[in-house]
Amino acid sequence: MIKINKVVKELDPYVPGRSVDDIAKTYGLEPENIIKLGSNENPMGPSPKAVEALKKNLKLIHQYPESNLETLKGEIAEYSQVSPSNVIIGGDGADEIIDVLGKTFTEPGDEFIVPIPGYMYYEFMLKIQGAVPVYAKWDVPSNTLDVNSVLDTITPKTKLIFLCTPNNPTGGLIPRPDLIKIIENTDALVVVDEAYIEFSDHRNVDLLEKYENVFILRTFSKVLGLAGMRIGYGLSNPTVIEYMHRVKPVFSLTKLSEVAASATLNDEEYIKKSTELSLKSRELLYTEMSKFNELTVYESASNYILVDVRKTGFTAKELTQKLMEKGVIVRDCTSFKGIDEYWIRVSVGTMEEDERFIKILGKLIN
Repeated sequence: MIKINKVVKELDPYVPGRSVDDIAKTYGLEPENIIKLGSNENPMGPSPKAVEALKKNLKLIHQYPESNLETLKGEIAEYSQVSPSNVIIGGDGADEIIDVLGKTFTEPGDEFIVPIPGYMYYEFMLKIQGAVPVYAKWDVPSNTLDVNSVLDTITPKTKLIFLCTPNNPTGGLIPRPDLIKIIENTDALVVVDEAYIEFSDHRNVDLLEKYENVFILRTFSKVLGLAGMRIGYGLSNPTVIEYMHRVKPVFSLTKLSEVAASATLNDEEYIKKSTELSLKSRELLYTEMSKFNELTVYESASNYILVDVRKTGFTAKELTQKLMEKGVIVRDCTSFKGIDEYWIRVSVGTMEEDERFIKILGKLIN
């Protein structure tokens, strides 16, 4: 009989949001009428310059992609205000960077810290490699990181500490003094996940100049509108980056992904409008959902909003089911560790989509 890795046997599968095609097929709906507010995607779509660049370069798909990606590294460095030697690029979004972090810095039995509720893909990737998750606490009522819960879990076995800011799924930020306190009290690599940082007024990239144990994780999937192209990147000191490049697959970023990324970074007007739309949508969703007495809505520094639905009389699973039947996809957060079965996450949409969603939601909960 084939032997399966014990960790894989015991691993809880990662639960992604459901797709438009899946919902359309399940409930007999037209895909173009479905409102997708469950995966934190960009409602504006991709940069027109990226689409045009892809069309022009389709003929290159028979070629291997570039291995060193020097041009794209330079563009990411300029966008992030660092040196190209501080940049590593991943070809499966930020997920590949997480995988490479685990392979580079942990051995079986080593520990990594994850505040919960938080993004669970860190755990999904690193447990397979034999690393052991240790849970700190994100305080949901105040939407803040419990800094002491992180400091209290640090041991000599701690190799990585994941700090998501804005936090997914709560949308809260980690203040600079709290980040520094953790960084200065450990030799572990502190991974500051800034996947959603463009939606806030906080930046932490300057910490790289002072601290050797800081790694910043970012993605093209959110404000840059390229979730389907799977492009992520990391920022750290050149020594960390060099060791990670020893592990990272050489040709993981496709040629077309490189082309799309470069075109997007050179479309400043798109990035500006994309950010503005998401912030405007977030404000509308927060304002309108807050009018329902049955909902407890949390302020967010990201492109999604966490909502407590227990006063509706529905669980998150029940409410998301009813919304899907009406053609609206939001995220049931039951699979997130650290919260119960009464939380949903609503991503930003176009203003029209937001208004349709609010009307449908109001009919269901009233």
